[in-house]
Amino acid sequence: MPYFTAATTRRRRYMEKLIHKLKQDHPGLVFNSGRSHCWSPEKGQIFYVGDEKSHSIEGLLHELGHARLDHEGYVSDLELLRKEVEAWQEALCLAGLYGVGFDEEHMQDCLDTYRDWVHKRSICPACSSTGIQDNERLYSCLNCGHVWYVTDSRFCRPYRRSKTSK
Repeated sequence: MPYFTAATTRRRRYMEKLIHKLKQDHPGLVFNSGRSHCWSPEKGQIFYVGDEKSHSIEGLLHELGHARLDHEGYVSDLELLRKEVEAWQEALCLAGLYGVGFDEEHMQDCLDTYRDWVHKRSICPACSSTGIQDNERLYSCLNCGHVWYVTDSRFCRPYRRSKTSK
């Protein structure tokens, strides 16, 4: 058997054993293999990538972190970032509890994507100063007074649309 196939098989078995243990330890949650890592608080489901990707375990434990911390929605960009940090910290603790390896650099890379997203949304399109978030989709600049809307999606480019005066 080629080396990469043996290693892939070992990782798959390891993941299956971990999922089995997590299901035993968290009977109120449903674990489903999916195309991406995701926590659904409405359904009490954790979706995880069930392939042999190198960071599948970290992603699974991160979503379990959201579940254990009762994370549901968020009102502001900074609240979302705070919840992401909390879920990754919980994932790190869970890795220790279950005796699994955990790539902290991967954790920081993931958090960097949220930090960058928040930063890009907060930059004033008029003067490039950092603004403040007034509500879920509205930012304002303390420097020049400009107001702009941002998209409600955290999965797309952080568009900023200036608010028109009436």
